[in-house]
Amino acid sequence: MRTAAPDLLRRLFAVAVGAAQAGACVPSHLPQPPRGRTVVIGAGKASAAMARALEDHWTAPLSGLVVTRHGYAVPCDRIEIVTASHPVPDAAGLQAAQRMLRLVAGLGPEDLVVALLSGGGSALLPLPAAGLTLADKQSISRGLLRSGATISEMNCVRRHLSAIKGGRLAAACHPAPVFSLLISDVPGDGPVDIASGPTVADPSTCADALRILARYRITLPFAAQSLLESGAGESIKPGDPRLARAEYRIVATPQSALEAAAAAARLAGLEAHILGDALEGEAREVGRMMAGIALQIAKRDQPLRAPCLLLSGGETTVTVRGSGRGGRNVEFLLALGLGLQGHARIHALAADTDGVDGQEEIAGAVLRPDSLARAQALGISARAMLDDNDGHGFFLALGDSVITGPTLTNVNDFRAILID
Repeated sequence: MRTAAPDLLRRLFAVAVGAAQAGACVPSHLPQPPRGRTVVIGAGKASAAMARALEDHWTAPLSGLVVTRHGYAVPCDRIEIVTASHPVPDAAGLQAAQRMLRLVAGLGPEDLVVALLSGGGSALLPLPAAGLTLADKQSISRGLLRSGATISEMNCVRRHLSAIKGGRLAAACHPAPVFSLLISDVPGDGPVDIASGPTVADPSTCADALRILARYRITLPFAAQSLLESGAGESIKPGDPRLARAEYRIVATPQSALEAAAAAARLAGLEAHILGDALEGEAREVGRMMAGIALQIAKRDQPLRAPCLLLSGGETTVTVRGSGRGGRNVEFLLALGLGLQGHARIHALAADTDGVDGQEEIAGAVLRPDSLARAQALGISARAMLDDNDGHGFFLALGDSVITGPTLTNVNDFRAILID
């Protein structure tokens, strides 16, 4: 199995990504067409593919606007698709958010708004709250991305500095009902954290956002600090009557993707164990922990017997201190490799299901038993690369990067460790 292990891991990753494709998960969740108009809005890396799936199965008239990441557009006939920057927002995303608010203005109770939301929607709808600028949002986004904050913490801050997130988009649709279809990329699948919850109520507060910013020592522009301290940035809260007719369905999750991969592994004759779909923490610390578990299995058949496959999902974080290329999946793999020290029976793959790990157009990488030795032969120190947050540089040099291109979905990270 050792020679075939990298290919098997790549196939299982493809299965996980395939299980979260819009065409497979959207059609069965569509609502009934309304008596009035149907307006489609959406944001995220999967939103254009979701729009295509909706169009293919919607028999009534519709129109709308969806914004997705550059490279993730899917042609649609009735829904306009625009692209914008991710993870740092840009003017194209801001303009798309403004246009969405205009599209839903003036709708009536017999109309219907269908919102298509997935991971990446936060950066793709960067409409600043009153008094803030796009430059403010960009500065804050960069600070959050480098800080080591969790995705839930980042989205809490985003919701309270926005004119469209945290339920505000659904409130703008009132009195029209809003039906949101969500592809989850967040640990726990909380709808308020998927694209920062533009169509759902938000129980968090400005005070929560301030505590997060203080925890990570992120300095805010004066206008943003004032907005949060005054409470003027409060989002739409549970019980708000404008959201009384807003509902949602989560159509794909990290857990469903892991279950698909586990089923495929078992068909291949390999026992698979899902350790969790919401693992968080510093990527390198999670890597060290997973190395200890894998070695215990390989050496002592505890707590599981080899051969087996360990699957996990979630979203780790990276506190950037070096000048390398990131991202969190390859940082996890580097730390895992250092912990395993070339154990001959352990292979691993870690990749982001959206095809982008950090800010690189690389999904992740494969770790082999000889990865550290091959790197050393090239004069590359795994330890030094980890210290410089340069996991992508390490695995690119070995030819072991996982490059998928745009996957058109996003159900968070996929990690697989094979002990044979």
